[in-house]
Amino acid sequence: MPGLLILPYGGVAPVLGAAPVHAGQGAAVLGRVTMGSGAWLGARAVVRGDGHYVEIGDDFRLGPGGTVHIAHDVYPTHIGAGVTAGRNSVIHACDVGDGCCIGRDVVILNGSRVGPGAALADGSLVFPRSELEGGWFYEGQPARPVRRMEPGDIEALHAQARAEADEPAAQPVAREGGRAAVFVAATAALSGRIELGEGVGIWYGCRLEAGDGEIVVGARTNVQDNSVLHCAGGSLRIGRKSTIGHNVRMTDTVVGDGSLVGIGAVLAAGTVVEDDVLVAAGARTEPGQRLTSGWLWGGSPARPLKTLDDRRRAIIASTWPRYCEYGAAYAAIEAGAAG
Repeated sequence: MPGLLILPYGGVAPVLGAAPVHAGQGAAVLGRVTMGSGAWLGARAVVRGDGHYVEIGDDFRLGPGGTVHIAHDVYPTHIGAGVTAGRNSVIHACDVGDGCCIGRDVVILNGSRVGPGAALADGSLVFPRSELEGGWFYEGQPARPVRRMEPGDIEALHAQARAEADEPAAQPVAREGGRAAVFVAATAALSGRIELGEGVGIWYGCRLEAGDGEIVVGARTNVQDNSVLHCAGGSLRIGRKSTIGHNVRMTDTVVGDGSLVGIGAVLAAGTVVEDDVLVAAGARTEPGQRLTSGWLWGGSPARPLKTLDDRRRAIIASTWPRYCEYGAAYAAIEAGAAG
């Protein structure tokens, strides 16, 4: 249908029970995805099954800028029937039961299980491998039960979320700057002075807006689905072999070499992330904050939590090569589809 990008991965195409009832501009369903009938996908919504599979039941609603993904060769994603996920939410490598209502800017992380009929408040963060009992309302980082749902509560939350309109169609965005051996996904939008090093991946739904400044992304760095990089009077620079996770927001920031910024993090203007840093999912920095090398930083405002050990450094070191492989594969897939 118009506005929806559907592509295979590894020779496996998405299977949809029926065409979505709505697909906003830049929505994408990619790879090993099985989705039931009645889906509603907002602008730039991304459902991506490549390194593992995604299964989604009937009557799924994913708001504008929402992302569904997997953990490569580790966790698939299962989403039940009648699930609503709000604007800029991320459902990542986890299980979500029937009838759940997920608010805006929510992140559900790897290996978690959310029981049927649960609700998550806006901005909630579900830590990896959490077990959330169904029938409760959760909020916070980490998400904690606040109250048991009463009859009619979950229906009211779904109705409120589903009444929200989609984003209006965006104006066409020019693609400028250096593009040597890079992957820029078909639904990514880039504007202004942007330089991308060799092997860079800019993924589905991403927006890079340099304005009057400059965005520079170093070689073999990946900027994952629905992240927004923005210049507001300054510049934005990311080093080599770094990862910017799904749905990250960055303004006039610097990220060094070999660092990883986790899913849903927000880096305020003037933030400096040094080399060899892991920023936890959902972390938020203060303007001008400096995140020093060799640490895991998390929380709001971000603070040093633990020194990086071999396991965490292995996560950083294994992510960028995998995304270089993903990028090369999707570049070939998109070229084949265009041909």
